Amino acid sequence: MRTIFKWGGRIALMALLAALAVGILKREEIKRLWAVNTLFDEGKIVENFSNMERAFLTVPLSRGDGPVTPLPQGPAMVLPEGAAEWIEARSVTSLLVLDAGQIVHESYHLGTGPEDRRISWSMAKSFLSALFGIIEAEGAIDSLDDPVTKYAPQLAGSAYDGVSIRHVLQMTSGLEFDEDYLDYDSDINRMGRVLALGGTMDGFAAGLTARAAAPGAVWEYVSIDTHALGMVIRGATGRDIPELMSEKVIAPLGLEAAPYYLSDGEGVAFVLGGLNLRSRDYARFGLMYEQGGRIAGQQVVPADWVRASTRASAPTLPGETGYGYQWWNPVGAPEGVFFARGIYGQYIYIDQARDTVIVVTGADRQFREDGVHEANVAMLRRIAEAL
Repeated sequence: MRTIFKWGGRIALMALLAALAVGILKREEIKRLWAVNTLFDEGKIVENFSNMERAFLTVPLSRGDGPVTPLPQGPAMVLPEGAAEWIEARSVTSLLVLDAGQIVHESYHLGTGPEDRRISWSMAKSFLSALFGIIEAEGAIDSLDDPVTKYAPQLAGSAYDGVSIRHVLQMTSGLEFDEDYLDYDSDINRMGRVLALGGTMDGFAAGLTARAAAPGAVWEYVSIDTHALGMVIRGATGRDIPELMSEKVIAPLGLEAAPYYLSDGEGVAFVLGGLNLRSRDYARFGLMYEQGGRIAGQQVVPADWVRASTRASAPTLPGETGYGYQWWNPVGAPEGVFFARGIYGQYIYIDQARDTVIVVTGADRQFREDGVHEANVAMLRRIAEAL
């Protein structure tokens, strides 16, 4: 009987040790999952958006060793009537306005500051568009009408079979993908949990098989299309995105601080929404596009790509916000007015004719309510017109 108890005790001890070992191994995953599940909580969202490394794995981007591109202080502008109320209502965390490359307004709210590296969300898509334009001009891509599987063979057999690079640039892949951020079981939230738990984004994309429409037939905003674009870039160049982005885009911009990407468990950058930069550094990127792809005396993004990518070319419905190659166009706006956009109130708004760049970061938990985005764009237009 003692022998039975002795062995029973050993088995119980071994089970306890095994459980502890599993707990230790999973602790970081559990912490990240908890952080993700509370990422948008009312009392935490502002701080979380300035400290995304607490919830996700990350990869750094070198800023290079060049000088910081100056953003001189210009005469302070008077914001249009209603701007103060808009800032409060939309939980704006920073607002920065450039007029002819000079800062004419810069303010930080809700406890944030100029050194915060704020999450871009989908503004990161426009950065990837810039990188794609550069590598395409360098000859890494034969044609925008090549199938994505030519450069990303892992997507063969998925819903991306028969989808072209142009389709993913324009969000006309035809994939069936639920982008409802408020539905726990939506595709976009399943993707978020894959990211938080250290899974593989490539595997997630390759596992998508449902199609809602024929490629190129309709426009539907599908964030995972941008990940497929990232797979194309990696396949075409044999290099990872952070390294390429640092060399081709970030270093020439002359940023104040090195950015970072969120990443999956394989170190693959979350290119569709994971960049983290200071507000002034978002402004430097916007200034480069406002100047036709040129900054600090250097042509960084080909001018013809800037024009093509920021022109509404996707088959959006009449009266809807226009879409180009990972850039947006306001309804009824003239050529040269376009913006990058991220959920929860992130914008880089550019008006080339007015020589204006406006950066907004936010933590607006009501960003999806009817009319909010349209009111945001109207305010950005009013700010540009007030200069």
